[in-house]
Amino acid sequence: MAEECRNRLREGGYRADIESRHDTQANQKGAVLSVWAETDSGCLIGSDRAGRRGRSSEEIGRYVAMNLLQDLETGATVDRYAADQLIPYCAVADGPSEYVIPAITEHVETNLWLVHRILGSSTSLENNRVRIQGHQQSLR
Repeated sequence: MAEECRNRLREGGYRADIESRHDTQANQKGAVLSVWAETDSGCLIGSDRAGRRGRSSEEIGRYVAMNLLQDLETGATVDRYAADQLIPYCAVADGPSEYVIPAITEHVETNLWLVHRILGSSTSLENNRVRIQGHQQSLR
């Protein structure tokens, strides 16, 4: 997994330092590959995939590298996995939050609708830029 991912990232112009760990105390059997990149602006963009019966190590490595490269190419400040999960936290934070997502998904749209509907947060989504006006006082 790590070797395939490293090779794909190298092809994309990145140097990857991937550390392999063998955890014998894990609750579940199987393998997982998790990688992240730190951008020039200090943002962490990640990608991962778990193994399963019939899924080759090489396929996992390719998938993880492809997703990471795609997200990095967009100039996003968060990865596809964090994009929708940050929305509720931004809505209850004090003041405005803003970040760039790799792609607009139904999860992002739904979470923006929910925080507007439930918390009254002002939200906008334009050119993959999420803006949320937080309302910390709404939790008191």
